[in-house]
Amino acid sequence: MNKEKLSLADISKREKKPLVHLESQDLMPLPAPFDDPARTPDWRPLSAQVKEKYECFLDDTCAVSVPQPKSREEEEALVAKFLSGLEKLFSRENNWTFLQPLLLTMDYCAKCQTCAEACHVFEGSGRNELYRPTYRSEILRRLYFKYVQRGGLLSAWQHGDIELNWPLVARLIELSYRCNICRRCAQTCPIGADNGLVAHELRKLFSQEMGIAAKELHDSGSMLQLKVGSSTGMNAEAVKDNIAFIDEDISEKTGIEVKTPWDVEGADILLIHNAGEILAWPENPGAFALIFNAAGLSWTMSSEIAGYDSINYGVWYDDAQFARVAIKHAEAARKLKVKKIVLGECGHAHKALTVIADRVLTGDLNIPRESCMPLLRDIVMSGRLKLDPARNNFPVTLHDPCNLVRLMGVVEPQREIVRKICPQFREMEPHGVDNYCCGGGSGFAIMSPHNFSDWRFQVAGRKKVEQVLNAFRECLDPSIPKYLCAPCSNCKGQFRDMLAYYDLWEQHRILYGGLVELIVNAMTDVKPGFIEWEWR
Repeated sequence: MNKEKLSLADISKREKKPLVHLESQDLMPLPAPFDDPARTPDWRPLSAQVKEKYECFLDDTCAVSVPQPKSREEEEALVAKFLSGLEKLFSRENNWTFLQPLLLTMDYCAKCQTCAEACHVFEGSGRNELYRPTYRSEILRRLYFKYVQRGGLLSAWQHGDIELNWPLVARLIELSYRCNICRRCAQTCPIGADNGLVAHELRKLFSQEMGIAAKELHDSGSMLQLKVGSSTGMNAEAVKDNIAFIDEDISEKTGIEVKTPWDVEGADILLIHNAGEILAWPENPGAFALIFNAAGLSWTMSSEIAGYDSINYGVWYDDAQFARVAIKHAEAARKLKVKKIVLGECGHAHKALTVIADRVLTGDLNIPRESCMPLLRDIVMSGRLKLDPARNNFPVTLHDPCNLVRLMGVVEPQREIVRKICPQFREMEPHGVDNYCCGGGSGFAIMSPHNFSDWRFQVAGRKKVEQVLNAFRECLDPSIPKYLCAPCSNCKGQFRDMLAYYDLWEQHRILYGGLVELIVNAMTDVKPGFIEWEWR
């Protein structure tokens, strides 16, 4: 790691070298068995070709793949676009959705650093100044007072000056993708400043004004979803074929016939999954279908474009893309005349469609939208399913998806279920609204360009690895299978990759999965062994 103290002015340095270079030994220590350096995975260096082609001078990590400008004139044009976007970011006409909390964060931060003490990225990095939440926000704050408020010398003395150039903009692009937007910082701030929002608003500026975004979120994300209906690339027919295969497989596996209803007009519930479940974790939508049918619910899925994929990539980086996808979700529900939309196990889908979408879904598009968690709790507690907790008699811990739990306050329903059907349940510490992000939030779980996955697992996911190891510390022996319950598709993607990265399945038999799988595994009408103890 760079030993000299990092200052805010360093963000504008023209030197073609990173502000920070992290090594594994610089990071927050992990508990046993990762207190042994031999168990720590190697951090891959960027190749000379990548460094030559892309802007990699923030921290020797590359997430966005921004091409290096070919001339000073090109740099100046990009800086001019940034300034134009900065003006729009602080104008009510262009940013009425988030202007008020953004201004609050700009005007009233007391620099008490309470947010830093709450930030898993800052702590995981070994408390490196670059990842302190206020480092990013203070850069934007100084630019705001200098170029938007045009404060002059008095403002520079009062708020601090900063040089605006292309190196600053390029590093700020990457720095906006060093935050999971878990908003633990906002929760703990005594005045409500939201440094996670700052990261989101910067991403929005770069996308909407400069056309710069992580390709996994834009090209392979929202653009594909709007064109095809799903970021997986599956169209309606492919989804229906996959679901039919899942229904058949679940029926054979459980001994109970499962059939997913499609396009049922007037159903009580439109269930929307993250389409990634259909490809990567088919047992999850299969378990939902089995539970909903066994409970006698009136429900359906929609084959309308975006009616079968709940994810909304725009929520991570671009309000315009977000709105386009959210409207398509609502239109699918309106067409079927359902009473409400129920979201499956995907935290970002919850945030997008039940919280943020209130800003764009009005009139007959404002269809009731709910989390699946209270509904599943009611089914389990009602006695409509015959359940035997002894079938889940193995160590289980529960991960709290940030957007479901901290943002929406859905804390107890999933816990009531797990307490009822899992005799060896143990909490992570801290948990509930104080939980730590899995490290895959804000789109990171699908981003692995160059060496970014090393940063994602070794820095962003470090606190969660610590929590998982501590939750299972007395039963890490590989002869004891353990279940990490993650009721969120995005989080499961992070856990799949991160548990493999640290070899926690092979070495310690830590499996991950959703909540509905535990419910079906406990159902006495189902053949034993719905949860298969093998790596996926």
